[in-house]
Amino acid sequence: MPRLWVKPGRRDGRRGLLTTANVSVPEEEAPDLPRGWTRAVASWPSALPVRGDICCSVTAALIALLCLSAPEGVSLLVPQPNINATVAQNILLSVDCSCRGVATIEWKHVSSRGTTKIVEWRSGNYVNISTGYKDRVTVFENGSIQLLNVGVRDAGYYFVTVTEEHGSNIYGTIVVNVYEIIYEDLHFVAVFFAFLTGVSAILICFMWLCNKSLHLFQKKTHKLTASNTEEIELETIEC
Repeated sequence: MPRLWVKPGRRDGRRGLLTTANVSVPEEEAPDLPRGWTRAVASWPSALPVRGDICCSVTAALIALLCLSAPEGVSLLVPQPNINATVAQNILLSVDCSCRGVATIEWKHVSSRGTTKIVEWRSGNYVNISTGYKDRVTVFENGSIQLLNVGVRDAGYYFVTVTEEHGSNIYGTIVVNVYEIIYEDLHFVAVFFAFLTGVSAILICFMWLCNKSLHLFQKKTHKLTASNTEEIELETIEC
């Protein structure tokens, strides 16, 4: 229950208490308090302000006032710290950077292969993109970048550093995971199997036609042979 400072009122002889209009305390606590004041416990704590709440409110107000009155400052928000992508996909490394002055933004890629600088630019001034990312990076005014056609080697940690012109800076990190598309391999196998099946069917049909043609040729040859034999026999009989 909150303790309050109250002016002492009249003495209640029956209960030995110093009372006021709203609160009361035991008489033996009164000598410990400043002259002319007594410490009292409110009979209804919810109706009276809490001293700690007042201090917190004052502190919060002071902090907000200091933030608003600061001449310079930089802030960075990373809305999506983890990104999952597949090979050949375009990904957006999204951040929200705000600065009262001119900020320098730098992106780096850290993986098992080492650290690689991707891009560095100053707002409204210059953009310096590394050679390995010349045609793969698009920068945005809020500090975000877009990577085009990512591969497995693009997986890792991406660090962004925002430096304000007076030297203060802030950092952010995004983790990128890049996976290979497994169903493409299965698709290739399925297409190859279908191709083999079609070729096999064509070969079977071709072999059937060849066999049929050979059978007809043999049958025709047999008929011609039989006809020649009959003619020879007739000529022999006539002779």
